[in-house]
Amino acid sequence: MSGLLGKLSPVRRVAGDDLPLFNVDQASLELQGYPRRDKQRLSATLADLLIPVEGSTSDHHHHQALDSWSSVPTSSASPSLFVLSFNDLSYSVKIRKKFELFPCQGKSASDGNGSAVNTKVLLNGISGEARDGEIMAVLGASGSGKSTLIDALANRIAKESLRGSIALNGEVLESSLLKVISAYVMQDDLLFPMLTVEETLMFSAEFRLPRSLSKKKKKARVQALIDQLGLKSAAKTIIGDEGHRGVSGGERRRVSIGIDIIHDPIILFLDEPTSGLDSTSAFMVVKVLQRIAESGSIVIMSIHQPSYRILGLLDRLIFLSRGNTVYSGSPANLPRFFSEFGHPIPENENKTEFALDLIRELEDSPEGTKTLVEFHKQWRMKQTSSLNINNNNASRQNQNRNTNVSLKDAISASISRGKLVSGSTSDSANLTSSVSTFANPYWIEMIVIGKRALLNSRRQPELFGIRLGAVLVTGIILATIFWKLDSSPKGVQERLGFFAFAMSTTFYTCAEAIPVFLQERYIFMRETAYNAYRRSSYVLAQSIISIPSLIVLSISFAATTFWAVGLAGGGNGFLYFFLTILASFWAGSSFVTFLSGVVSHVMLGFTVVVAILAYFLLFSGFFISRDRIPLYWIWFHYISLVKYPYEGVLQNEFEDPTKCFARGIQMFDNSPLGQAPEAVKMRLLSSMSGVLGINLTAETCVTTGIDILKQQGIGNLGKWDCLWITIAWGFFFRVLFYFTLLIGSKNKRR
Repeated sequence: MSGLLGKLSPVRRVAGDDLPLFNVDQASLELQGYPRRDKQRLSATLADLLIPVEGSTSDHHHHQALDSWSSVPTSSASPSLFVLSFNDLSYSVKIRKKFELFPCQGKSASDGNGSAVNTKVLLNGISGEARDGEIMAVLGASGSGKSTLIDALANRIAKESLRGSIALNGEVLESSLLKVISAYVMQDDLLFPMLTVEETLMFSAEFRLPRSLSKKKKKARVQALIDQLGLKSAAKTIIGDEGHRGVSGGERRRVSIGIDIIHDPIILFLDEPTSGLDSTSAFMVVKVLQRIAESGSIVIMSIHQPSYRILGLLDRLIFLSRGNTVYSGSPANLPRFFSEFGHPIPENENKTEFALDLIRELEDSPEGTKTLVEFHKQWRMKQTSSLNINNNNASRQNQNRNTNVSLKDAISASISRGKLVSGSTSDSANLTSSVSTFANPYWIEMIVIGKRALLNSRRQPELFGIRLGAVLVTGIILATIFWKLDSSPKGVQERLGFFAFAMSTTFYTCAEAIPVFLQERYIFMRETAYNAYRRSSYVLAQSIISIPSLIVLSISFAATTFWAVGLAGGGNGFLYFFLTILASFWAGSSFVTFLSGVVSHVMLGFTVVVAILAYFLLFSGFFISRDRIPLYWIWFHYISLVKYPYEGVLQNEFEDPTKCFARGIQMFDNSPLGQAPEAVKMRLLSSMSGVLGINLTAETCVTTGIDILKQQGIGNLGKWDCLWITIAWGFFFRVLFYFTLLIGSKNKRR
């Protein structure tokens, strides 16, 4: 397939037929930036492009579909399958401001809570329509409402906040159906930096294309899309970021478009796709959008200030000014419109630049753009009246060419031509009532998410390496400080300190998970907003793939410290110590992952995690026993994540009733008498024996491990109960993380 730099062949051979794609002279004019005259409507879809590549008999229905559509006339009056109409869209937000000490006259009314309420209108009665095969562009200065209108059409504004109606082929467009048949390209390029262009598109194909499509066909589809996007030379290049050199800005933008059109959607929304690009890259991006529209899609985009060449690729324009429509119609009618308004456009000046400059001047005037808004309404009414009076049959046919095509039939016909691949798994006859919401089952989604995450991790080994290094350094420091602890009362205190620090350290080292999801948050929101995969699949996949790394960290820490410190229990004791460390890592990473779904800023997330983990350690039972905690704080003791692994490893260490930790004169070690001569201590033991009636010698065991556990207030739960509770905390926070994503990632305006 030829590239997108204008090297378009006048004839393309598909299924044995020569289908004219562009007139040679017209294509040459287009490359020079001149607008199109007659456009090929309903030309080959992405599925059509794959036919010569795949060459399989299973695609026979695509050949038949092409044959049936190849006879469609190429004039501009050829029938549209889809018309997206919107009428009287209005949207406003309330802005609350605190009262000033001396509010000036004319201040907005109070809402009863000490705040002034101002209402800002973002959309004010916007109407229009967009057809498949065409590009509709929304223009205006910053703050004019361009992105708001795109969000309204893409169902990214809550229904209770948006007034007006949106219909596809005259039928109300349900949210569930819109997610399947449409795609939304955000203004920011949200991509994984360490994946190549081909890998990024391939993962998108595995998400959006059904399992029934073979791996070979998915790869062929990706290659066809790479050709269509003009990305062949960058296919093996990583996306890149600030620290890694990757593709150019224009290529990155085309990749962002590609991942959302891999399933060949019927409607494509784009929020300023040319923002931040040079004129050549911007023209290439819009040229790609032109090809997408010609494949039978509705393309609606916002754009700040198109160049003359880009203007020649657009079919419909809507100019907005502070939420009002100041012009809607064909780019060709712009000169006549402003000429009748009394501000003719000079011959050698860019039409859109002149229009936007004039709109800005009017916005700065006392009356604003009110006169232009009213003139546009009258001008549109006059255009409609003139059309009815002339009674032009061709025009009337053009106006009504879609009225007889129901949404169900239009979608069925579109699928028969190979579009909307993810939706083709459903019964097309009942597509509008029973939509295939997701292209793949749970387990496929989990495999793809896991494979992508592992590939990202493999490309950035330093991230896990730093965490492993931190765990090993911490383990070595603890092993050398607490080297071969004895069983004296002093050794008991040191063991308690070791366990408290070791358990809290496992939780603190989990804080590195905070930026992981925060970096993926908006990629996740973009992918789930239009049903690339389920939120539950993401949570499950991320949970499963985290376990191997946690096992490595746990073995490293346990092996570094257990034998060096001289902990009790032998092989069984080591196994339990390792499992407790693993459970702590699991619970800690789950807790931090949950917080990353709640907190949207990295530094704020670290602050919250460090503070809460400090509270967990304070109430764990190490600094103050459970019996000494005030009743109004005892609840915090039971929700402390550090409490359960801490109590578990203490029981693992001191559960042997035959092991003694204080004999005879050792009972004085932690008292003021600890520095007294041994002879004095022996005389004290003799005196105590006479008073207590017990023979106390230097070898008499006075403190066992059970006594130590009682002193620490431990004994209500067994060590295995503590282990299971720690693991259960991990699952609990993963469930909370899922509900956080379910509630907090709707990505809709209120």
